[in-house]
Amino acid sequence: MSTTQTRKKRQFRIRTKLFVPLTFIVAILLITYIFPKQSSFSYSFDEGRPWQYGLLTAPFDFPIYKPANQLKAEQDSILEFYEPYFTVNDDVQADALANFDVDVNMSARLSELPPKLKVYLRKKLVDIYDNGIMRSEDYDRIHASRTGALRLKRGNVAESREIDDFFTIRSAYEKVLADAPEGTELNTLKAANINDYIRENIVYDANTSEKARREFVQQVDISRGMVQQGQRIIDQGEIVDTHTYNILSSLKRVSDERSGGSGANVSKILGHLLLVTLILGSFYTYLLYFRPLEFKSRKRVFFMVSLIVFFVALTAITIHFNLFNVYIIPYVIATIMIRTFIDSRTALFASLATIMLSSLMVPFPFEFVVIQMLAAMTSIFVLKELSERSQLIKSAFFILFTYIVVYLGLVLHQEGTVKEADWVMLVYFLINFILILFSYSLVYLVERSFGFISGVTLVELSNIDRPLLKELSEKAPGTFQHSLQTSNLAMAAASKLGANGSLIRTGALYHDIGKMVNPAFFTENQPPGMNPHAGLPFEESARIIINHVKDGVKIAQKNNVPKQIIDFIETHHGTSVTRYFYTSWKNANPGKEINEADFRYPGPDPFSKETAILMMADAVEAASRSLKEYNEASIRGLVEKIIDTQLEEGYFRLSPLTFRDIQTVKEVFVDKLLTVYHTRIAYPELKQPVPQKQPE
Repeated sequence: MSTTQTRKKRQFRIRTKLFVPLTFIVAILLITYIFPKQSSFSYSFDEGRPWQYGLLTAPFDFPIYKPANQLKAEQDSILEFYEPYFTVNDDVQADALANFDVDVNMSARLSELPPKLKVYLRKKLVDIYDNGIMRSEDYDRIHASRTGALRLKRGNVAESREIDDFFTIRSAYEKVLADAPEGTELNTLKAANINDYIRENIVYDANTSEKARREFVQQVDISRGMVQQGQRIIDQGEIVDTHTYNILSSLKRVSDERSGGSGANVSKILGHLLLVTLILGSFYTYLLYFRPLEFKSRKRVFFMVSLIVFFVALTAITIHFNLFNVYIIPYVIATIMIRTFIDSRTALFASLATIMLSSLMVPFPFEFVVIQMLAAMTSIFVLKELSERSQLIKSAFFILFTYIVVYLGLVLHQEGTVKEADWVMLVYFLINFILILFSYSLVYLVERSFGFISGVTLVELSNIDRPLLKELSEKAPGTFQHSLQTSNLAMAAASKLGANGSLIRTGALYHDIGKMVNPAFFTENQPPGMNPHAGLPFEESARIIINHVKDGVKIAQKNNVPKQIIDFIETHHGTSVTRYFYTSWKNANPGKEINEADFRYPGPDPFSKETAILMMADAVEAASRSLKEYNEASIRGLVEKIIDTQLEEGYFRLSPLTFRDIQTVKEVFVDKLLTVYHTRIAYPELKQPVPQKQPE
């Protein structure tokens, strides 16, 4: 390997080592940043519930603010007497009269009018503009108000005017027609198009009106009474009634306002940072020491940390903007996703981190932690493996049942009676339940986004009626039967070792699909007496056999088979040699140096429990067909020889299998093959009765 390649590989390794801690650092900073800003008032309380803390006295003087609904009602009441401000635009009148004067001399429709009527129209326009013309929308709004008046502003002086003194464009036009001199033909007057000279000159003054409105509202006192420093507010066990609730809410509001100092904020931010670092640091340590494979996977770490950050951020936003009750948020979806794609212990640890971080923001954190943790544990217990849609529906019902039972248990524990329960909580739990049902569709999105594979997908892929497996059974029936037997062997061993049985079963069914390209060159598909390798050079025969791995990868990729299944295709022979042709070449060419690359599979070697088990199962199942007799000694000897050879040649060095695991696999294979090739009972043939000689 060149120096440049070595340097690039080292840099990539360094970047990989930095990715995981950097991901956690970014998550810690992000969660700390979005933490809802809290005041020194750290108590949680609800009207109608007992006070859970000790004696509370006023730490300083503060007003008792009126409840929001009461304050709004009083403000709305006083606003009934509020009059909006309008100004007069004199330019509108001047422009309109100037246009009229020009048209009287220039326009035929006005110049032909009698002089008396021309004088009337001009005078009437002046009168109407002096009264004022306004938008019909403003007129209707003020007319419907309690005062029925507005304030007309001229310069720095504003006077109150009744709305009936003003015109709209329509009413002004009608006034011109109604007051016309006697004997005037209305059609003649209408033909003069007087409405062209009627325009709005009374304009709404938004700035002055809004300022006046604020001053009007400020006349309402926002508080009623004061609490003196040291005054007793409430003691432990006392019920928070309406009056006390207002006092506590006022104290919280004032505390929020008073906690705006930079020193206090820095201290709180440091506290948040410390707690978030400890919680996420614990999860980081868990992955480092107990899940090293997940820790080394960028995608898996990013997936888990993203889920935690998402639900914590959703909690922070919900609390900050008071969007909805936090029990609507389906935290167990994070548990379900991690359980589906990783494992149950990691899912529980990630859920614990998510719930603990969220509990730092919510009211009544003790109840929150108890309810959410028991729901998370229930989801893990019930959803052992997501392989069917019905499992998720079933688990959602169990989670809903857990929410309800735990909540009622807490109410009984704290209050001694379910009469004190807030039954609206059941509605929140039901919405949570509905959202959990949608998590089934999230499984597909996560698979596509992160390249994971779920039990549902594995079940779908292992259906032998799928087009690819059906094609294998038709083109290479012997290979298909071999794949079925290999999957049975491998699944039995996986079950014994606690490996992923569904994954190894699916991988076994697809591991030899490359043989469809040249099925006749593999013994399991050859009829008696046929051998297409006869006459071919050993190197060419080896190339055809080796190519079934490359062909299998191409076929799988073309048919969108997940990467996890393609791993089985690539590793089921590892970097081993095609033993038959390799040995045949050496026997035919004694003393010559062989080019091993012509006879060696491209690999890689197995790197997981599942791929290593399949490599052993594939070799053992294929070799077992060549035994001359089937008994425990012959089968055990075959299994020991094949697996020990693979072990000696180092094909399992990348897999996490121990020597004890390999010995367990051997025992499982022996027991399974003995069952498959057990001696059948020889059924006796029916003897024909010997005919009796008839006496002569």
